[in-house]
Amino acid sequence: MTMELDDVDRRILEVLRRDGRASMNEVAVLVKISRASAYARVKRMQDADVIQGFSVRTDPAREGLQASAYVALSVEQASWQDLRDRISKIPEVRHMALLGGEFDVLLLVRARDNRDLRRVVLEELQAIPSVRSSRTFLVFEDIQPALT
Repeated sequence: MTMELDDVDRRILEVLRRDGRASMNEVAVLVKISRASAYARVKRMQDADVIQGFSVRTDPAREGLQASAYVALSVEQASWQDLRDRISKIPEVRHMALLGGEFDVLLLVRARDNRDLRRVVLEELQAIPSVRSSRTFLVFEDIQPALT
């Protein structure tokens, strides 16, 4: 079920996207609402799964992950749930999306180096029985969009 968001809710989300550690007082001041209202709105969005959690953005290279790639998979359609479960257990896979089009699944893989990346693609992903084929796109540089 989709929750109806107003402009205040959207401004709260923008503040939290910029700084997920912002206090409710900071959110209230930036959005120009009371602290109680900010807290109630954030709680309501959490309860409705609009806000699904808070996370940390890291620099993969500084984290020791020098190799990144998007890996597109063609898979057997009937095996999506098993495939999702198996891929979710591979720690190097940082994002997974189900696609429509030429490929069925797109993964963002972050690895220590090219040898580790090769291991993930050839030994882990290709070993999944429902994976028919894969195509790997190396990432030369990550460019983060500016959050305003």
